[in-house]
Amino acid sequence: MSAVKTLEAVARDRVGKGAARAVRRQGQVPAVIYGGGQAPQAIAIDLIRTRTLIYAGGFKTTLFEINAGGKKTRAIPRDFQLDPVNGVPLHVDFLRVVAGQSITVEVPVHFIHDEAAPGIKQRGGTLNIVLHTLALEVAPDAIPEAIEIDLTGREIGDIIHITDVKLPAGATFTGEPDATVANIVPPTVLGAEVEAEEAAIAEAQSAEAADEKIEEAAEASEDEKKED
Repeated sequence: MSAVKTLEAVARDRVGKGAARAVRRQGQVPAVIYGGGQAPQAIAIDLIRTRTLIYAGGFKTTLFEINAGGKKTRAIPRDFQLDPVNGVPLHVDFLRVVAGQSITVEVPVHFIHDEAAPGIKQRGGTLNIVLHTLALEVAPDAIPEAIEIDLTGREIGDIIHITDVKLPAGATFTGEPDATVANIVPPTVLGAEVEAEEAAIAEAQSAEAADEKIEEAAEASEDEKKED
């Protein structure tokens, strides 16, 4: 379970694009806390702290206790915006959480002990990951940092379904009940798929080049006619 992290904030009394730009000029990130049957609360959080939290990973599965002017609110990040050029955080949306509430979060999947999987270690198979994250409905204070899947003993051809995965107590998978999380494929399968894809791309490029040459020849012929 992820520990609750403290996040210092400043309450904002102005909103809008102009106010947001002013906040950013002060080295802060505009944010809002919403949900929980209460009115949205506009806040500003430290840019460096926010950037560190986002790029450390697991930001959207971390429960924060946000302290804004002495008022503490528990909330979880629901969305954030980054500058498309430099990756600087521009805005964060927090969802307010209350006791007894369950929320849906995307929890990363970690595969462990691949060295103990004969299909991978001895036979050269490849782990084909279908779901890199699992959508779980869980209490905010019980969000796991990750779901670990043990590959010990796994052979080529083995399929890992969601029903094979041990979820934390109280957590429910919200996707298809028989969803495939991963499988172990022979060493040539993925290679063949890549080769086929590369061949298809090369063929398409060749056809496009041929079409361009035909168009150029037609244009040249038209020009010659005009000159005559």
